[in-house]
Amino acid sequence: MTAVFVKSSFLILQDIGMSELLLIAVVVLLLFGGKKIPELMRGLGKGIREFNDAKNNVRQEIEEGMKEKPVQPSAPATTDAPHTTSTVISDATQQHNGQ
Repeated sequence: MTAVFVKSSFLILQDIGMSELLLIAVVVLLLFGGKKIPELMRGLGKGIREFNDAKNNVRQEIEEGMKEKPVQPSAPATTDAPHTTSTVISDATQQHNGQ
C-alpha cells in the first residue's frame, strides 16, 4: 500500500503553536486597536453570510431549473371574434392627425 501525501496550504497551520498564535493576536491588536476588531469581525461575518446566501440562491435556482419540465408551445387559439385592434389604431391615428 502506498501513502499519498497532498500538499495543502492548511498544512502550514499544523506547525503554529500557542506562542505564535498569541504573537499574531498581539500584532493584530496593536495594528487595529481594541475598538476596531469587533467592527472588523462583524464586517467579516456579514461578508461570509452574504456569500453563503448568494451561493445557496444559485444552487436553488439550478435545482429548480433541473426540476422544471420543458415548456411545449401550444397551438394558437382560433376564435370567431373580429379583430378590432386595427380599427382602434387607425381611429386613434386619424384623431391624432386631425382628420
